[in-house]
Amino acid sequence: QVQLVESGGGLVQAGDSLRLSCAASGRAFSRYSLGWFRQAPGKEREFVASISRGGGTTYYSDSVQGRTTISRDNDKKTVTLQMNDLKPDDTAVYVCAAKSTINTYTPRQEHEFDYWGQGTQVTVSS
Repeated sequence: QVQLVESGGGLVQAGDSLRLSCAASGRAFSRYSLGWFRQAPGKEREFVASISRGGGTTYYSDSVQGRTTISRDNDKKTVTLQMNDLKPDDTAVYVCAAKSTINTYTPRQEHEFDYWGQGTQVTVSS
């Protein structure tokens, strides 16, 4: 089992960058694939990015591809989401998620993840 706590959200202006972090507690962090999702007011939760156990495989949604990087540090039990050139449409609560996986399988669907954090608010002003 793993517990997840996000940090790093805030109020920024369009074009700014933000680095979100997710700290995990529990055992065997390196056995988990990790992902970031977001939920804007009045909208469904959507996939942002995910990363495999070893960090060698990553996926991004089309909306953040090219300006977002997901990375992980298995020694520190953290996963980060570096977001650049932020847009007002990026405004949402960002949530970290984890799933125990085999090999390099990297989930992207919300229903595949077993553990969720509480989220951190990101607000991008125009």
